Amino acid sequence: MTSQDPALLSATELVAAYKAKTLSPVDVVKAVLARIDRFEPQVNAFRYVDREGALAAAKASEARWASGTPQGRVDGVPVTVKDNIHVAGMVTRFGSRLTPDTVQAADAPVVAHLRKEGAVFIGKTTMPEYGWKATSDSPLTGLTRNPWDTRMTTGGSSSGAAAAAVLGMGALHLGTDGGGSVRIPAGFTGCFGHKPTRARVPAYPASPLGTVAHIGPLTRTVADAALALSVIGQPDARDVYAWISPTPDYRQDLDGGVKGLRVAYSPTLNVIRANDPDVGPAVEKAAKLLESLGAHVEQVDPDLGMNPVTHWNTIWWSGMATQLGPYWDKADELGDPGMVKGSRYGQTIPASELIAANLERARLHAGFVAFHQRYDLLITPTLPIPAFEVGKLVPPGGKFPEIWTSWAPYSYPFNLTQQPAASVPCGLTKTGLPIGLQIVGAIGADALVLRAAHAFEAACPPAKIEAPRTP
Repeated sequence: MTSQDPALLSATELVAAYKAKTLSPVDVVKAVLARIDRFEPQVNAFRYVDREGALAAAKASEARWASGTPQGRVDGVPVTVKDNIHVAGMVTRFGSRLTPDTVQAADAPVVAHLRKEGAVFIGKTTMPEYGWKATSDSPLTGLTRNPWDTRMTTGGSSSGAAAAAVLGMGALHLGTDGGGSVRIPAGFTGCFGHKPTRARVPAYPASPLGTVAHIGPLTRTVADAALALSVIGQPDARDVYAWISPTPDYRQDLDGGVKGLRVAYSPTLNVIRANDPDVGPAVEKAAKLLESLGAHVEQVDPDLGMNPVTHWNTIWWSGMATQLGPYWDKADELGDPGMVKGSRYGQTIPASELIAANLERARLHAGFVAFHQRYDLLITPTLPIPAFEVGKLVPPGGKFPEIWTSWAPYSYPFNLTQQPAASVPCGLTKTGLPIGLQIVGAIGADALVLRAAHAFEAACPPAKIEAPRTP
């Protein structure tokens, strides 16, 4: 890593440098903007960049640090926001040509919490339309490319957030996860992504996807995700589901390690036959590394019953149909055909089927409550495959059906159960593409997930790149 480029420092390092007066928020934001100028044409991570606003906020932060009165834990830290989260003064497009160019008057709770503590907002990152799929293209912004190989997808739907995280185009990145949309791009791009326990991070306005939808950070280090979650997890009464208890400081127990933890290792979750030849051995090696660090690791598959994708699809497409409701008159002309087709299916789902899906979801949740009485954590691959060609819904070769959940089976079960789950880099394929390890905890065990991820990261430092690669 080139230490002279402040844009490549972690948020934790930036705050320490501001405190020591060895770096200025203005210099950091200028460095971030310079990287965006340099790399954005290659990866297309941003729907909108607010240069003037970011520099003005950085100057205000610089003045606060100079006077010894920082506003909070992330004062002067550059942040990006996925384009389905409201930022006051910016337009929210949801990756869609259907949505209007309406400037938002108020911040979403997570943005308000970061702003209150001095964060500098760089802009809005790209996403597939309404986050309907786990790849990285949309009719509005085109293709977002994987920095490790620009021929490949970043995964999605927090696609731009992942590309920006990897390339130092911001230090903290807000994403959303309704079926893997934080963890999948983190797994494909080699950054860290954390889907918190659903109620921990408040969301407003409410999503039609209900409680399968989570907001979480994508970062270059686990410590930065812990810092971000400590800020964005503060209560907000507008979220009908959110916790009202104070947020822990997730950095406090980060160095606690994994010694003595009971870890279940499930290579396939019993929902897929086999992983890619590079992925399987890398995740098995990661399990052995956790064991060498003192965890008690046992290979075991949780009982999912029938494949939960059936119930997830019922909830997912009902919600997507509701989101598309105001735009049916122009959906065929301007919308993503896959999104429109799936949403039309969602219109046909009866209320009784939706209720039945939520009852099955409750059964799955109860099963994992019992599972975590025996095991503190569950580990799986984040994905069974490495990143594939950008612009495609599924990898070539006919191995997977033409639905994205067929190649991303490890993430959506934990949106149904609302458990915390994270993706931490655990190696590279022979062709140099990242591989992710998913760490899942019991409801509310976000601190434990972060602690285990931090221990793994320290023992197996992730590979990093400073510029996009185009073979």
